[in-house]
Formats: sequence, structure tokens, C-alpha cells
Amino acid sequence: MGEFTDKLNAAGNKISGKAKELYGDATDNPELEAEGDAQQLKGTGQDVKGSVKGALGDKI
Repeated sequence: MGEFTDKLNAAGNKISGKAKELYGDATDNPELEAEGDAQQLKGTGQDVKGSVKGALGDKI
């Protein structure tokens, strides 16, 4: 996958994760909150991966 695809997936995971976190908080569901936090962290990792690919010219 290229830089753009990684960053697009990262944005999706961050948005979905935030929604899960907020819904989990509103419904007093700590498991869903934790799942949302983890998904946001995954998105952050994908964002970093995309940035590294961009810096290296997609050679990794």
C-alpha cells in the first residue's frame, strides 16, 4: 500500500475509534471505550507508517 492508502485507512480508524469510544462512554461500556482507544492507536500507527513511506518514496 502507498502513503495515501495508509493515511486514508488511518483516518478511517481514528474516526471509527473515536465514535466507539464516545458511544462506549455514553452507554457506560468500558470494553467498547477500550476498543475505540485501541482502534485510534492503530490509526495513529498507520498514519506514521504512511508518513515514513512518503519520506522514503514508497520503497519499504
